[in-house]
Amino acid sequence: MSDLSKQSTDLPPSLAAPLEYALASGGKLIRPILCYSAARAIGGDEPADSAAPALELIHTYSLIHDDLPAMDDDDLRRGRPTLHKAFDEATAILVGDGLQARAFELLADAPDLTAEQKVRMIKVLAEASGFNGMVGGQYVDIQSTGKALTLDELKAMHAMKTGALIRASVALGGIAAGATDAQLAALDTYAERIGLAFQVVDDVLDVEGDTATLGKTQGKDEAADKATYVKLLGLEGAKAEAQRLLDEALAALAEFGESADMLRELGRFIVERDR
Repeated sequence: MSDLSKQSTDLPPSLAAPLEYALASGGKLIRPILCYSAARAIGGDEPADSAAPALELIHTYSLIHDDLPAMDDDDLRRGRPTLHKAFDEATAILVGDGLQARAFELLADAPDLTAEQKVRMIKVLAEASGFNGMVGGQYVDIQSTGKALTLDELKAMHAMKTGALIRASVALGGIAAGATDAQLAALDTYAERIGLAFQVVDDVLDVEGDTATLGKTQGKDEAADKATYVKLLGLEGAKAEAQRLLDEALAALAEFGESADMLRELGRFIVERDR
């Protein structure tokens, strides 16, 4: 995916280095893999070839912006200095903006999708990225720092901040593979539960993990006095909640049989991971 930095002949030479830095920083690639896995559950993952990288570009842009001084103000991401630390704040903002735009360009140019599929997928990704998704969730998160949230309020925030893009990842794979409305509904139930479980586990790792393994600053949520599942449920309660969500996610896949095994494995990985 780092080759995206070389695909425009009009790209300013000085922009190539930070773009390559952002795209080559590694990561778990959970969202693209979810996209491919959802397509495979329906019958084939080849149609997801344009949707999967678009999802990772949106995710990468969101991390770049989340790390900025005005947001989460973090110095470390994926085991390396954050983009605004490696370069500068203006560069980080602009690279994030460009990655977001490029994601929608990839979907619009997808060679193996119909016009109807493209429009539907662009709408899903835009909603997941915007005010009712990641942007809205990040805003609520920032405004809630230092405040007590109920469990329902915490779930609503993370359903936008983290869950929306995970749900979009699964939906895009399903749409690309021609899923029926019933199949998409089942996939969405799986994704909604897994999206919440992902954040619950993140909160647990913020307490139990270490910076070297996580690739980001451990204990930062607690230091910033953010609302977390561990704060509301306790450490063991949060772990139990993650397992409950995983069980419900796996139950939603019953109708797919072996074709959804990759989704099942990903669900287990999300809950059992150490980073």
